[in-house]
Amino acid sequence: MRSEKDLEHRSTQIQDQHAIHDQKEDVPSNRSGNRSFQDVLAANVSRRDLMRGGIAAAAVGFLAPKASIAMEAADSLAGAVKRAVGGSLVNFAPVTIAQYAAQSDGGKVPVISDDYQYQVLIPWGTPIQPGGPTYNGDPATRPTSAEQEVQVGIGHDGMWFFADEDSSNTGGMLAVNHEFGTNPHLLGKPAPESLEDVRLSQAGHGVSVVRIEKGADGLWDVAASNNSRRITVNTPVEFSGPVAGSELLENAAGNEPLGTVNNCGSGPTPWGTYLTCEENFNGYFGWTDANYEPNESQARYGFDSDGFGYGWYNFDERFDLSNPDYANESNRFGWIVEIDPRDGTKKPVKRTALGRFKHEAIAIRVGRSGRIACYMGDDQRFDYCYKFVSALPYEEALALGRSPLDEGILFVARFDDDGTGRWIELSRRDLRLRRAFATDAELLVNTRLAADIVGATPMDRPEWTSIGKSGEVFWTLTNNSQREVADAANPEAPNNDGHIIRTVERGVRGRRFSWDIYLLASSTRETEGVFTDPDAAYADPFGRLFIGTDGGQPDGLQDQLTVLDVTADSPSPQRLFVGVNSDEITGWATTPDYKTAWTNMQHPGDGDPAATNFPAATDGFTVPRDCTIVITKKDGGIIGS
Repeated sequence: MRSEKDLEHRSTQIQDQHAIHDQKEDVPSNRSGNRSFQDVLAANVSRRDLMRGGIAAAAVGFLAPKASIAMEAADSLAGAVKRAVGGSLVNFAPVTIAQYAAQSDGGKVPVISDDYQYQVLIPWGTPIQPGGPTYNGDPATRPTSAEQEVQVGIGHDGMWFFADEDSSNTGGMLAVNHEFGTNPHLLGKPAPESLEDVRLSQAGHGVSVVRIEKGADGLWDVAASNNSRRITVNTPVEFSGPVAGSELLENAAGNEPLGTVNNCGSGPTPWGTYLTCEENFNGYFGWTDANYEPNESQARYGFDSDGFGYGWYNFDERFDLSNPDYANESNRFGWIVEIDPRDGTKKPVKRTALGRFKHEAIAIRVGRSGRIACYMGDDQRFDYCYKFVSALPYEEALALGRSPLDEGILFVARFDDDGTGRWIELSRRDLRLRRAFATDAELLVNTRLAADIVGATPMDRPEWTSIGKSGEVFWTLTNNSQREVADAANPEAPNNDGHIIRTVERGVRGRRFSWDIYLLASSTRETEGVFTDPDAAYADPFGRLFIGTDGGQPDGLQDQLTVLDVTADSPSPQRLFVGVNSDEITGWATTPDYKTAWTNMQHPGDGDPAATNFPAATDGFTVPRDCTIVITKKDGGIIGS
């Protein structure tokens, strides 16, 4: 057992690496000078009444026949829920500030609404097949890299549940992203000292696909499946779309494409696959040659000499930007990756038509024609909002053996003063982009540079996207510590609390949209439902919006899961769950009947046993482990009601 002095030293190491990560992400890499969103907001007053009418019109315009039928069923159920609970879609007993203070043991254990209950599932180190090697948080040990490759990873984030084909609510495949784990947390040391250390760190990142089943006792657990697997930074992958086969992906070393990393948010497809998003991929690269200078593209994506302090490049040549044999390795990251959770024999596929940037998450809407629109945020201060529209209806494309995600048009958003906006096409049909990029592949590898050129609107960290019951899109913008100018719509400078934007467009192929500020997090500060730093988002088919937070919460709270009734006249956040010290609440998935939900507790205590030992009992020594939280209502009702 470690001494208190050892634990204090390791706590300092953990805080140091998190500080490096946060400080580097606080520095914007956008030097375009495009007009900032704060200027647009200053000229835009509240448009909630106008938007309400626009949402109703959009609901008529975008729904495909199958989606319309599903929406009618959801509307019927939503009406029944409202009648049952007295006119509100959200009517549970929320966690109060006083309740959290009394029950959380100083932030060491989570607290859930009295109407709900939770179970811990698949914490870091859980074997993906029953009976495999387990890591239980012993501070004196860590898994080997070989063990970690068959264990659930660290940094739980985006997720989705793929129910059995019979739409079972008791079994299926759960796909979970593993965004990051600092060296002190994952390795038990401040930096890797060998290639084995690097391989352990790499195996802790990526994605877990595991089979879970609900037992007769009502509890969920891992079950055996040939399709359960770990996908890490060393897993073979394929590229598809316009960049596939490009010399921009080729290295002199001739190494095959491998891996995915910093997997943040996610989204399911209408055809039953999982999309995982590569976000802060730059943080794993660095260079060993002190004279190396990053090129314009690398600078725009935030690469620097030592990344976020992981040190991989000191032992794994793939991540050394100054090694000419791997000059294009960094171009292989920053994509959305498609995984088939029900077929473990298929390679993950990087869908390059969706652009290369720091993808936070993705939400897909199906239009009346069957074409899909994919909504995506680039999570860095002063970066952009994107949309991709498929060239063909998705079912037609699949019938032809083609992916709907490989052919289409990528757009970036411009927000105008009058509460409307424009989707600007990112293609070489634009003369400005044809002059800047010789090929479509070059444009997509440098999506950020292309968006700079066409005058996209810099935003305050666009993170998750989610599609509301009437087709509106919710965008979470977590915060912007670099904001310098306050205005009526954003009264804080810097913007420490973040906000949620809502956009509406009549059809998925529309080039124009309407927008409003659905919620300024700062407006909740004087309420019992206070929350800040909105991050993860999921809009259910009944009219509820679930928000997970990532940032310092007011009034002694920790990061939380809060629920809003978007059919109400004004937002009124209700707190469903509150996590532990220094964690993040992120990711969302439900069973088909919406009576079981999963969310994730990421980096509890920042990995520091002095802050929390969750999910282990509090003992001051056991290493806290990222985990999935299973949420059910005590009366068996629909989650959020």
